[in-house]
Amino acid sequence: MFKSEKNKPPQNVETIIGPSVKLEGDFAGEGDIVIEGIVLGNLKTKGHLQVGHEAKITADVEAQSAYVAGEISGNLNIKDNLELTATARINGDIKVVSLSVEKGAQINGKVCMNEQATLTKKSPNVSKEN
Repeated sequence: MFKSEKNKPPQNVETIIGPSVKLEGDFAGEGDIVIEGIVLGNLKTKGHLQVGHEAKITADVEAQSAYVAGEISGNLNIKDNLELTATARINGDIKVVSLSVEKGAQINGKVCMNEQATLTKKSPNVSKEN
């Protein structure tokens, strides 16, 4: 499941933050973002976020989908799918619809699955019999 994603380049890459780059401040984009360096501040994209295994992000992150192999210290709000590899380190709360976690990944925070919350709100009169 994770191996194919590693070899698959993002389709609409708008920004690449290379391994020698340190970005400080809020960052917002429309397309896919690849992070290999250091980001300090808030990070938001309407596209896909890919975090390399050497990347370090200290920020609240918002994206359509994300693939994380590095370290994020901050809350994540992912509208679709989040994949965490064995080298992923998350220090913050995660809000996501679909989550894939590879053995070895670390999450230090709460995880909220949005789809479940949405289903509960839409169907308040669900019978508990079965």
